[in-house]
Amino acid sequence: MLVLEVEMDGLMQSMPDLDRLQKQSYADFTNKAADSDVKYLRPHSDLNTVPRTLESDETSNLIGKASSAVEQRLMENHGVLSRQSLPTRTTPYIMKTNFLPDHQRLKILVTGGAGFVGSHLVDKLMMEGHEVIVVDNFFTGQKRNIAHWLHHPNFSLVVHDVTEHIQLEVDQIYHLACPASPPHYQYNPVKTIKTSTMGTLNMLGLAKRVRARMLLTSTSEIYGDPTVHPQPESYWGNVNTIGPRSCYDEGKRVAETMMYSYKNQNGVEIRVARIFNTFGPRMHPNDGRVVSNFIIQSLQNKDLTIYGEGKQTRSFQYVSDLVEGLYKLMNSDYDLPVNLGNPEEYTVKSFAEYIHKLTDSKSKIIYLPKSQDDPSQRRPEITTAKEKIGWEPVVKVEQGLKKTIEYFKVVLKDAGEIIPTGPGAAKPEA
Repeated sequence: MLVLEVEMDGLMQSMPDLDRLQKQSYADFTNKAADSDVKYLRPHSDLNTVPRTLESDETSNLIGKASSAVEQRLMENHGVLSRQSLPTRTTPYIMKTNFLPDHQRLKILVTGGAGFVGSHLVDKLMMEGHEVIVVDNFFTGQKRNIAHWLHHPNFSLVVHDVTEHIQLEVDQIYHLACPASPPHYQYNPVKTIKTSTMGTLNMLGLAKRVRARMLLTSTSEIYGDPTVHPQPESYWGNVNTIGPRSCYDEGKRVAETMMYSYKNQNGVEIRVARIFNTFGPRMHPNDGRVVSNFIIQSLQNKDLTIYGEGKQTRSFQYVSDLVEGLYKLMNSDYDLPVNLGNPEEYTVKSFAEYIHKLTDSKSKIIYLPKSQDDPSQRRPEITTAKEKIGWEPVVKVEQGLKKTIEYFKVVLKDAGEIIPTGPGAAKPEA
């Protein structure tokens, strides 16, 4: 414990600090107590020195004034920290949190809340003023994605695997937990299936018990390699049930089935979002997806790798648009599946050329064998989102890419070098 030496009329008195005073606080305390001739000297830990005794009234006065100054400073600091995030290397800006009265403030569980999309959703919920509980086992999630909230009284982190039972009291559940990039979900396909099935079953059991509304983040992958283009929610899909991607595709399909079974049999309030390709800051640099790979390769002037001829198409939405869609869906009255994606469509080749130009890279584009079951086309039909929840993407792809490129520049500066992940199974690297 720190100790302050207090000097008055030549006498020394040692008193314990109230709570690990920060260095910058000493000057403030000195100014506040100047009228009592109190001087704050260096902290020390020599507790063996026996000080001479002050008169009891003088001692009480002295300790009281110093204690009040310390307490006031700590209360002021706590007040500031309870109204905002703290800037970090990953999130180098401040987010203000709203104050909600008890009857409006919800307790919201976000599984997978330390991941790419989950951490941005947490930002949204925290700024709205709700209490947020993040459950994550950090397989693909990263603590630095949520480090800016760890101090906040409305935020809680539980390190836990959703395939195991958990008891909580919450009002809403956003169930995002599951590896979402092909290399990561193929690394342990059995665990991927268990996360989508047992994890969803555990969250539905929790929702049933506490009567919470639950939103499942499903995926455009449930459409497989589609024969209908663009893909509406009514399309049943074209999925290879025994291919390398099936652990994720079929896992999400059965998770949707579970959601509607609990709704129909037990009256659980549910929402289902089918998410299309999403990008933005906090993407895992080794997730092997198109956007992160192309940016990482371009910034390091490494070859841009395209698997196949590059004629396959994708649609890319910026993460803030997705978060807004998830929030609107959760708080809407619509409980059928909703596509959340950007209808703006690119070939993989043209997208690689676009990122190459934005980064002013010296990289070459090379072509490697096509990945098994890689969809030939992907584009969402978002009429349902527009009509039922009043949502459509607003961030232009170029604007989002520029922000993402700046983010990855910082990541690369810290890492020194990043070797992009190929299309095969790979364990996430920190």
